[in-house]
Amino acid sequence: MPLIRNRWRSLWQSARVGVITIATIALIIAWVIDFDLVGVLAAAVLLSLSLPILWRGMTSWFYGDLSESQRRLIFAIFGVALSLVALVGMSGAMGWLRMRFQGTNWDAVGALAEGFGALGQILVALLAAYVAWQQYVISKELTTQQNRITQQQTIDSYFQGVADLILDDQGLLEDWPQERAIAEGRTAAILGGLDAEGRAKIIRFLSSAKLLAPLKRDRRLGRPIFDGLGGYEEDIEYGVRVINLGSMLVGCDLSGTDLRWTDLSEANLSGAQLTNCNLMRANLCGTILQGADLSESDLSRTRFFHGEIDHATPRDRLNPPNYRTGAQTGVVIEDANLTNVKNLSDEQRYYCCAWGGNKTRETIPGGCEGIPNKLGR
Repeated sequence: MPLIRNRWRSLWQSARVGVITIATIALIIAWVIDFDLVGVLAAAVLLSLSLPILWRGMTSWFYGDLSESQRRLIFAIFGVALSLVALVGMSGAMGWLRMRFQGTNWDAVGALAEGFGALGQILVALLAAYVAWQQYVISKELTTQQNRITQQQTIDSYFQGVADLILDDQGLLEDWPQERAIAEGRTAAILGGLDAEGRAKIIRFLSSAKLLAPLKRDRRLGRPIFDGLGGYEEDIEYGVRVINLGSMLVGCDLSGTDLRWTDLSEANLSGAQLTNCNLMRANLCGTILQGADLSESDLSRTRFFHGEIDHATPRDRLNPPNYRTGAQTGVVIEDANLTNVKNLSDEQRYYCCAWGGNKTRETIPGGCEGIPNKLGR
C-alpha cells in the first residue's frame, strides 16, 4: 500500500506541474485575446494549484530555517501592524485625522516630502562613500600586511642564500672572488626592492656577520685569518671585505631605522635619508654622507674618523687614508643636515663644524662659534 500511495503521489505531482503549465499558457492567451471566461477559469485553476505549493514552501522555510526567536519576532511585527491598523480604524482616529488635516496645503507637504527625500538620498550617498572609504582602508591595510610578509620572506631567502654561498660544509668562511661578486650582486639587487626597515635588517645582518668589515687575509690563498678569540681578524688598512656596499645605498631611505653597531665605513650614502635613525656606535669612518639628512638621529658614540681630532680629515680620491694620524679617514659630511641630532659629543661637533662646510654648520646643534671652517666653503 505505501508503494502504491507513493507512486500515485508522484504521478499527481507530475500531472500538477503539467496542469499548472497549461493553465498559465491558457491565462496568457485569454488575457491577450480578451476572452474573460477562459481567463477566469485558468486563473482559478492556477491559483488553486499554486497556493498549496506556496503554503508548504513558506511553512517549511518558517519552521525549518527560522529559529524560535526569529519566528516570535515575525509574529510580533505582524501583531503590532495589525493592532495599529485596528486602533486607527475602530477608535474614530481616522475621522479626527481627516478633520485635523482638512484644508492642508498638500502641495507644500509634497514639496517638503521631496526635500526630505533628497536629503535621504544625500545621506545614503554619504553612507555609501563612507563604506567605500572603509573598504579602501581595509584593502590597503591588507595589502601592506601582505607586502610585509612577502618582504620578510625575501629577506629570509637572502639570508639563507648568502650563508650557503659564503660558508663551507664546516661552517667556515670561504669567500672566493666569484662568491664575493655573487654575494655583492645579490645584496645590490635586494636593497633596491626593500623599504627602509628591510634595508636596515640587511645591513644589521651583514654587520653582525662581519661581512662588511675589512678582514685580514692570507697572502697566499686570500682566506680570512682567525684572531685567536673565536672570530676573524680585521685589518682596516689592507683588509678585504666579503661584501663591499660601495654605492648601493646612494640616495636610499633608511629613516627611522635601527642601525646601532653597524659598519658603514667607506660606504657611499650621499643623499640618503637617515632622519630619526639610531646610529649609536655605528662606524662611519670614510663614509660619504654628502647631502644626507641625519636630522633627529642619535649619534651617541658614533665613529666619524680614526686617529686624533686635530689631524682627522675627510676621505678624498687623491690621497690614501692614514689610519695612524686620522688623515683622509673621516666621514664626508659636507652639505648634510644635522638638525636636532641627539648625543652629539664635543669632538663630533668640532669635526662636523670643521669639515661640514657652510650648509652643514648652520644645522649643527650648539652652533660652530670659535670652530674654523677648514673646508673653506
